[in-house]
Amino acid sequence: MTPRRLRIALVAGITALTLGLACAPAQAQLTVFDPRVYLQDVVTATRQLQQINNQIQSLENQANMLINQTKNLVSLPYSTVAQLEATFQKTEQLILQAQRIAYNAASIDQAFTQAYPQSYSNSTSANQMVADAQTRWLNALAGFQDALKVQAGVVQNLSTTQTQITTLVSSSQSAPGALSAVQAGNQLAAINARQLADLTAVMAAIARAQSLDGARAIEGEAQAKQQITNFLNYGAGYQPGSAQMFH
Repeated sequence: MTPRRLRIALVAGITALTLGLACAPAQAQLTVFDPRVYLQDVVTATRQLQQINNQIQSLENQANMLINQTKNLVSLPYSTVAQLEATFQKTEQLILQAQRIAYNAASIDQAFTQAYPQSYSNSTSANQMVADAQTRWLNALAGFQDALKVQAGVVQNLSTTQTQITTLVSSSQSAPGALSAVQAGNQLAAINARQLADLTAVMAAIARAQSLDGARAIEGEAQAKQQITNFLNYGAGYQPGSAQMFH
C-alpha cells in the first residue's frame, strides 16, 4: 500500500471513530427516556396541584366565613336608649308632679280620712263642711289638670317616637349582619314598650281625675244629707206656754 492510500485509510478510520463516539451519547439518551415514567410524573404533579387548589379553596371559604361572622357581629350604629330613657323620665316626672293627692296609697288614705269622711256627725260645723267641700273640689280640679299635663307630655313624645322608628327601620333594612338587625328589632320593641308605658300613664291620670271627681260627688251627697238634717234639727220649736212670758 502506498503512503498516500495509507493516509486516506487512517483519515477514514478516525472519521468513523469520531462519528461513532459522537452518536453514542444521543443513542444513550433516547434509550433512557421512558414515556410511562413521564406520564406517571405528570399524573402525580396534577394530583399535587389539585390538592393545593383544594387547600386554597378551603382557606378562601374559611376567610369568607370569618368575614361573614365579623359582619354579623357589627353593632348597630344608631341607638335610641338615651332618648328612650329621657322620655320615660319625662313621663315619670309628670306623674310625680301630681298635685295635692299623690300616686301613693298612704297619701290617698290620709286625704280621704281628712276630707272624705264616710259620714258627718251632728256636731260638725257648717264651716267645716264648707272647707271640706272646697278641698274636694280643688282635688278634683287638680286631678283633671294633671291628666291634661300627662296627655300633653305623651303627645310631645310622638314626634320623637316617629323619628326613632323611621331611623331604626332604615338601619335594620341596611344592617350588615344579624347582630345589628337584632339590635334594631330590640330597640323597636323598647319603643313599643315606652308607648305602652305612656298610654298607661295617660289612662292612670284620667282614671285618677275621674275617681277624685266621683269621690267629690259622692261626698257632696253625704254632706248635703247632713246639712239637711242639721237644718231640720232646729230644737224644741215653739212652745205655747212660752208666750205668757210676754204678758
